[in-house]
Amino acid sequence: MSETAVETQPTPARIGSGPAWLYAVFGVLAAAFGVAIGTLVAAFIDPAYAPIEVVASTAIDIPPAVVKEWATSTFGTASKSVVVGVVAVAVVAIAAWSGVASRTRPRFGIQVMLVAGVVGAVAALLRPVDAFLAPLPSLAAGVAAALALWWLLRMARPSAVAAPESVPDMPTDGLKEVSPGHQDLPGRESLGMSAEVQSVSRRGVLLGIGGVVVVGGAALASARWLTTRASAVASRVAAVLPSPAEVLPPLPASVQAPVPGMAPFVTPNADFYRIDTAVIVPQVTAEEWTLSFDGMVRRPFTITYAELLEMPMVERDVTIMCVSNPIGGDLIGTARWLGTPLLPLLERAGIEPGADQIFSTSIDGWTCSTPLDGLAEREPLLAIAMNGEPLPIEHGFPVRMIIPGLYGFISATKWVTQITATTYAADPAYWTVRGWATDAPVLTGSRIDLPDGSLSVGQTAIGGVAWAMDGDGISRVEVSIDDGPWQDAQLAEQPNPRTWRQWWLEWEATPGRHSIAVRATNGLGETQTSEVADVVPSGATGYDVGVVEVA
Repeated sequence: MSETAVETQPTPARIGSGPAWLYAVFGVLAAAFGVAIGTLVAAFIDPAYAPIEVVASTAIDIPPAVVKEWATSTFGTASKSVVVGVVAVAVVAIAAWSGVASRTRPRFGIQVMLVAGVVGAVAALLRPVDAFLAPLPSLAAGVAAALALWWLLRMARPSAVAAPESVPDMPTDGLKEVSPGHQDLPGRESLGMSAEVQSVSRRGVLLGIGGVVVVGGAALASARWLTTRASAVASRVAAVLPSPAEVLPPLPASVQAPVPGMAPFVTPNADFYRIDTAVIVPQVTAEEWTLSFDGMVRRPFTITYAELLEMPMVERDVTIMCVSNPIGGDLIGTARWLGTPLLPLLERAGIEPGADQIFSTSIDGWTCSTPLDGLAEREPLLAIAMNGEPLPIEHGFPVRMIIPGLYGFISATKWVTQITATTYAADPAYWTVRGWATDAPVLTGSRIDLPDGSLSVGQTAIGGVAWAMDGDGISRVEVSIDDGPWQDAQLAEQPNPRTWRQWWLEWEATPGRHSIAVRATNGLGETQTSEVADVVPSGATGYDVGVVEVA
């Protein structure tokens, strides 16, 4: 009888025998599972510590001012979304790579997941917050992702397959044993061995993926439920605004330039610009909010939202602007704010001699330096409402600061929870350490809003807004067409010097390409400078110049 080679034991499953794309999917699913678990853990601590958010927040904090300014000027209010997107893409890429690596080196892929969790924890520790538990969600995410990858690899590996009973007994005389794993045996499938031994367990893959998706989805849904159950949304809906002690009359129609297409004088809340460092909008309920006054004060104290509402409220029409607003930019808006004056609270605290700033802190750890010099004349507010409704959550609900005439980075702290009297030497703020100014009044400026794009020949209107919050308002706006002489524009009414002012000029448009420039003069007779300067460190300067095609 001729010698026939048979295996005396089934071929063991081999790690890495499946397609590479499947292991990439394993890595991405494991990472997503980890993020879901980390988000759930963060829901019990603070949603801002969720893995993706905390890494994105740190990525926003680390770059120098020039990079931040480039991001703001390039992407505008979408800059934070871009950072989150970049972080998410990086996570997917690393996860897919680690999954493919685990095809032949499972321990390595699992270690990558653990290291990613540590990176997130370090990012949490670098945030400007004092929270012992901040790294926990990222660490939990790393461990969960590692376990999920291990589970997927284990489920995908087929169990040893023995010859089924249906295979008839075979003679053994003269049979030669071969080592397990021999790959050149004929008739493997004829012996009843599943082809799955040669690849992966399809059933195991489906069970593994299903388990990860179901558990991860449940964790993410639970996290969302926890963060909305007692969220700021419900608190804001339930908020009842007190009647102001000082009621402003409705704005007259004359504040709006009689020009079709001109934006409204009061910026709707939905259109109001938002610039801050919070990747995830802080969810602060009115019931849990408190504001402490401390530092170089004789009588430190803390107030609640209910106590704040008992204080006299006033209404103020105020235009605020981000220091990152470029010439002609839209990071500026006007609203009617309702709030209580800040000065009586500072007087109650009793600021000690030697303090030169109030150092305000947001719930997310962002800090702001506001000079004490000249603060009283600006009539700062702790605002609770915006255009007749409680502050939108993204604009600081339940309480934010509004200080007229100063750029927002030194005046407009959202979700404010602490105000400390201190010195610039002792406590540099978030933007101060990044090269921005400590005292930055809003500079006199102007912007062209109309016309926008191409025009037809004939009568049209050029229009826009101008502002001079630190110069007794706007007294004059001039327009130059094609570098020609400056022409006086007409001015709409300005309700107070702390708001912008609309302007317009009738123009007989002729065919061709035209350039239009604008400049403003404040109530003190000071005309905005033509010198072009960057927004760093204290605001951009120069004329807004637009180009239109007339056909």
